[in-house]
Amino acid sequence: MADPRQRIIIKVFRKYSHSLGPESLEFLEEILDRHEIPDEEVEFSIEWIAKEYNKQDDAQMKVSLDVLQRVYDAFQNSGDNPAEEEQEAIDPDSHLHFIDAFDMPLWHWSQERSSFERAAGALTISGSADSQVMAMRNRLNVIRQTVLRNDHFSPSTLPSRDRERLLTLRSTKQLLGRAGERFLLFGMLSHNKEGKLCLEDQDGAVELDFSQLDQPSEGLFTEGCFALVEGDYTDDATLSVIAIGHPPCESRESARSIYGHIDFLGKGATTLLEDTQLAARVRLDLPDLRFFVLSDVWLDHPDTLRGLRKMFDHCMENSFIPRVMVLCGNFSKRGLQQADSREARQFQDHMDNLADLIVAYPLIMRTTHFVFVPGPLDAAVNSALPRWPLMSSFIARLKSRIPKVHFGSNPCRIKFFEQEIVIFRENLMARMLRNLVGVKPNVHTDDLKRYLVQSILDQSHLVPLTTSIQPVLHDFDHTLRLYPLPTTVVLADKYDRYQMTYEGCHVFNPGSFVGSSFTFSAYTPSRRESEECVLDLEGE
Repeated sequence: MADPRQRIIIKVFRKYSHSLGPESLEFLEEILDRHEIPDEEVEFSIEWIAKEYNKQDDAQMKVSLDVLQRVYDAFQNSGDNPAEEEQEAIDPDSHLHFIDAFDMPLWHWSQERSSFERAAGALTISGSADSQVMAMRNRLNVIRQTVLRNDHFSPSTLPSRDRERLLTLRSTKQLLGRAGERFLLFGMLSHNKEGKLCLEDQDGAVELDFSQLDQPSEGLFTEGCFALVEGDYTDDATLSVIAIGHPPCESRESARSIYGHIDFLGKGATTLLEDTQLAARVRLDLPDLRFFVLSDVWLDHPDTLRGLRKMFDHCMENSFIPRVMVLCGNFSKRGLQQADSREARQFQDHMDNLADLIVAYPLIMRTTHFVFVPGPLDAAVNSALPRWPLMSSFIARLKSRIPKVHFGSNPCRIKFFEQEIVIFRENLMARMLRNLVGVKPNVHTDDLKRYLVQSILDQSHLVPLTTSIQPVLHDFDHTLRLYPLPTTVVLADKYDRYQMTYEGCHVFNPGSFVGSSFTFSAYTPSRRESEECVLDLEGE
């Protein structure tokens, strides 16, 4: 029988989906003995080794002694590289990448390997017969593996009274013949053919009865979201719900410590150590660098170009040029999806006028990266998510005259040093509130904003709705995934602006640019925070 120290070693590696053979286990015990690691520090020390092992390109599910030896040797030799070496000046543009949704690689969750596996073959807009099933299976499994790794569900290997308080997930197939018993289930909220609300998992579905539930836990529960539901199974084959909650959110650091070797964005993977070093450089060398984010930049509104000109003037007067300026749609107040030829021509003229305005400020034009993200009413090839960039016929002058212009999909991402910034333009608050199910919350507006942010991040997905509510290109559902948790998420919405940080992820909505004043958000990467910027309409 394994002694307490062996059980700790086995537990830590199992958390990272790895199993240990006798030789590897013996090698790790020898390391602990050689360095005289006290019992209370064993778990911390093994955690570090397991993380480093997991980052190796040739790491296998069954721990390889050769790879383990290499990790240990690298640790032993880590003092050979002098930390005092003078660091070269960094160029922000060399660490700035704009990632289109249609360029992101697809990583499926593999049940056999208990890890992510890169999809083979090209992705298509039409998808395949299995694409929709695979997309929903990935959604479920990505969240499920974080739930099972959570401290409330993952038992310690050491005897403890805490084991009595652990929660055990059950499957719908385990309900059969067990009326009167209490169960905790995890699955997707959906409606069956009779229109009854159900919880659906990989093994089946059970009808939910909310009559005994007065108030759900914090968050917005919609058809298509995944939930933890506790209740009593009845003789009527329904689950009488006594509690419902969103799955726990896993921090970016925790997820990256396990899957740091996986290149989710297609721009090269970095280790946690490299991320820490890059973050330190940004804080020290680029404390004043800013990204400006604007939404609902209605180019057909008479005040919009005036507001942009005023913003550019302020930048020049204060010698403060943003490194990136994100302009989110809708770019027309009326929308352009059903536009006739005359309206289309007017829209192109508005885009041309914007290009002329930017060119009138040469320093801003040469320095700032302009990113255009289409809104739900803008002219794009498709209405399903992710949306293609603005149609090329409207942006010819912008492309030819602005050297650092980028036309992104919706959503799109920015990788800046170690940070991942997601840009998404959708009227998400209204859509989520329209599709609430079960017991609906009765809360203040500020709480609604917090509930929205918590729900989106807990669901690890930008649109936790069924595809009948929000169509999605199934081969590209992963581009809406928020796992590992990004550094920052921009939820550009016509709803009131807000900003908050949840589980280390900063989320903000810049609000509409034109209103009683010109309003936008300025994001500071060195602090991972945003602030509201307001320019008065009166006086120029």
